[in-house]
Amino acid sequence: MPPMSGLQREVSALYRRALRMAARKDPAKRADWSTFVRYTFRTRAESVGPRDVGAIEYLMRQGRKQLELYEEESVRNCSVTSEMRAWDDAQRRRSPKDPQR
Repeated sequence: MPPMSGLQREVSALYRRALRMAARKDPAKRADWSTFVRYTFRTRAESVGPRDVGAIEYLMRQGRKQLELYEEESVRNCSVTSEMRAWDDAQRRRSPKDPQR
């Protein structure tokens, strides 16, 4: 696998930070936060092309601002739609060797 570009490293770091934030939330709500983070990243990644640097940078700025808000202790819950739950169930049923994952 070729080395990641600077932008790819930034996206990866933001994703890890978001997953760590989800892990710090109330244990009863962690699964919802994890689903929310994973779904949001995946759907937004699918909405832009890999070479559309401007759009990726915009989504990164937007994501950082949202994450700063979500990291506050006063934010305890997130809204997970039935579409998000269905997507999460489908992702969990896939085998780890599935190339589309």
